[in-house]
Amino acid sequence: MRSSTFGIVPNLSKIINQEVSLVIFRRMCLVRNFELEIIKAVKEGFVIYPVYLSLGQEAIAASISMVIPEFTIFAQHRCHATYLAFGGNPVKLRDELLGLPTGTSGGRAGSNCVQCHENNITMYGHHGLIGENVPLAVGAALGDGNPTVCFFGDGAAEEDYVFAAMGFAVTHKLPVLFVCEDNNLSILTTVETRRRWSMTKAANALGMPGIDITDDPWTIFTRTQELKFNTPSFINIYTCRANWHVGIGTDESPEWDRFSLVKNELKEIGLTEKLEQIEKDTQAEMSNLWDKKQLQILLGK
Repeated sequence: MRSSTFGIVPNLSKIINQEVSLVIFRRMCLVRNFELEIIKAVKEGFVIYPVYLSLGQEAIAASISMVIPEFTIFAQHRCHATYLAFGGNPVKLRDELLGLPTGTSGGRAGSNCVQCHENNITMYGHHGLIGENVPLAVGAALGDGNPTVCFFGDGAAEEDYVFAAMGFAVTHKLPVLFVCEDNNLSILTTVETRRRWSMTKAANALGMPGIDITDDPWTIFTRTQELKFNTPSFINIYTCRANWHVGIGTDESPEWDRFSLVKNELKEIGLTEKLEQIEKDTQAEMSNLWDKKQLQILLGK
């Protein structure tokens, strides 16, 4: 059952420390404004490679990064939000999208393979095979014993090696948090059309705790705290991508806009002035980062 309210724990925004809520919102704003600048850069011909935007799904990484900043990260192809929320350098991500050697993968991988191995962040990017990061994450946790988070989509969940890897994690009691960013689409095909089984029930059947929730940041924050020390575990998070599977285009309006819902809730608890300042600051920061004249210099145009 998908909805903007599914699984939400009531009144969490009023209970959780307001500074935590504002940091989550700032990370959401950082991602959103970075992505909006990418759209401009594509239209103006500065970014000429395929892009996988995180618009609409910002709350997931923004919330989870607050709880498990020390985890090794295995990202899926839609990974800008993960990189930025966990503290990756926006300059390096911009440069990767521009194809520059100063990018996260030396300008050679592009939007869907973003790496980070600095500032106490260990993030491995996607490299082509859908869902392949799941067995890789499990193997990494087996090899070094470090707590690990693995992000993948609802389409990737259907690859056969995903279940095998998750079952292996259960057998060996590995410290892996599996996170499905469930936007209900495998390119254009909905979950209902593709399958009749639940990923969460499958995870439970393998012997790990698993839950379904929507992309409410306070619920994600709380549930991740609960599962952090009970791994391996699985969280399926209903969300809505705002743009195409790849590219900057849009189809019909998403089922819900979590960014707007979060803003409204922050206003209700008396944080209007602070959230407006955060929006203003991140907009200015990302606008400066993607300044047209600066891009022309970087690309020698």
